[in-house]
Amino acid sequence: MHIEQLIKNIGPLDGEAMQKAVARLNNLTKPIGSLGVLEDLAIQLAGITGEVMPKVANKMVIVMAGDHGVVEEGVSSAPQSVTPQMVYNFLNGGAGINVLSRCAGAQVKVVDVGVADPTLKNINLISRKVRLGTANMAKGPAMSREEALQAIQVGVEVAEGEIDQGINLLATGEMGIGNTTPSSAILKVYSAATLSTIVGRGVGLNDEGLLNKIKVIETAIMVNKPDPADPIDVLSKVGGLEIAGMTGLFLGAAARKVPIVIDGFISGAAALIAYKLAPQVKDYMIASHLSEEPGHKLVLEAIGLEPMLRMRLRLGEGTGAALAFNIIEAATRIMSEMATFEEAGVIMN
Repeated sequence: MHIEQLIKNIGPLDGEAMQKAVARLNNLTKPIGSLGVLEDLAIQLAGITGEVMPKVANKMVIVMAGDHGVVEEGVSSAPQSVTPQMVYNFLNGGAGINVLSRCAGAQVKVVDVGVADPTLKNINLISRKVRLGTANMAKGPAMSREEALQAIQVGVEVAEGEIDQGINLLATGEMGIGNTTPSSAILKVYSAATLSTIVGRGVGLNDEGLLNKIKVIETAIMVNKPDPADPIDVLSKVGGLEIAGMTGLFLGAAARKVPIVIDGFISGAAALIAYKLAPQVKDYMIASHLSEEPGHKLVLEAIGLEPMLRMRLRLGEGTGAALAFNIIEAATRIMSEMATFEEAGVIMN
């Protein structure tokens, strides 16, 4: 489906279902509003799904993997070879996201949308490689506009495919050494904050490395002149293939009325691009947590979302989103399993 048509398919939340959800919440055996964010989630989920008592038991984290040419500028303390190694770790069930997803009863799927290793192959890997990593954005566009659109389409199609198989709660995960650099660049295009405020140390840059990372991002923005009025232009010039893939996940889930959870900073950068393309997609997003990466707070503020958890996380992969899964499911179970005053025989007056 063409992206313009997909965006047109992202409609408003179901107001009638939300009103019914409020009425039910206010009649459950508790003071009105006493379950706070759980009640907010229950109302949002009713609006997304059109069901007063929705179910989100079929949970999945989709990890988009892609490499970044800008790593040749020394913006990461880890080598690019770690990306395919970690992809195999995900596929073997040994990464943080696998552990936390198992805790939440969620599946993990990994999509190769742009890992630079041409030999990457596994029976459980969804191989949708657009190109072998992005180009060095400090010297020119990270990718062509067509490649950015193709990577978005990968995300849309993967989301649709999993939803067709019964998945009713999605989360965005990522893997790609150096990907806090394009994420910072995307945020800077849409933020008045200084790069020294936005840019973090990633996997552990020292002071010298952090200053270099800031300079590289400045150069990339100066060389490419991304147009904030054209989110695809921003994505193609200073973004990443896995960021584009996650953008597609957000759009695809929203078009199919399925809630989708934002993980950390890189996931947030993709959410920001999706929001700039289709502001209505915000209503289908759930912000799981606040990352230690300084730009994450600014990304969520730019979209207008409030994170649920503050746990000093900075791993990525979808780990914060997986932790939030149980909270989101708890909100639905409050709606379906908690007794009303009448059912419990509780008389308040």
